Amino acid sequence: MDYNGTLAVDGRLVDGVCEALTALSEELTLHVLTADTFGKAAFGLEGVPCKLSLLPDDDQHNRKRDYVVSLGAERTVSIGNGRNDQLMLKASALGIAVMLVEGIAAETLLASDVVCTSIIDALDLLRNPLRLTATLRS
Repeated sequence: MDYNGTLAVDGRLVDGVCEALTALSEELTLHVLTADTFGKAAFGLEGVPCKLSLLPDDDQHNRKRDYVVSLGAERTVSIGNGRNDQLMLKASALGIAVMLVEGIAAETLLASDVVCTSIIDALDLLRNPLRLTATLRS
């Protein structure tokens, strides 16, 4: 998952995200990839069972994609909103774009499989997979 614009707004976790991530961590291994624009990711995720990876400013879109590939893209879900999340979402078995107050990059929107207007809703899709079945069936 991306941090800013996805899990957080202006560097602060969206209300309820800490609890949702903690509950989800009982079922999945969680990874957060961020350039940490506001320098608040480590503090915001303190106590949340996830692996936080801070990325350098250069080549973030490829670094995020490569990270997903190293985990096994065919069994990875990615969540993001920024232009630098596009390749990560596209490479993943399931790419979820979220559109919070920061908006969403058009390229990332088109690279996603599902779009949510709430990060809590996006995380709940993973805890309630029948919702995904209903959304993605052809």
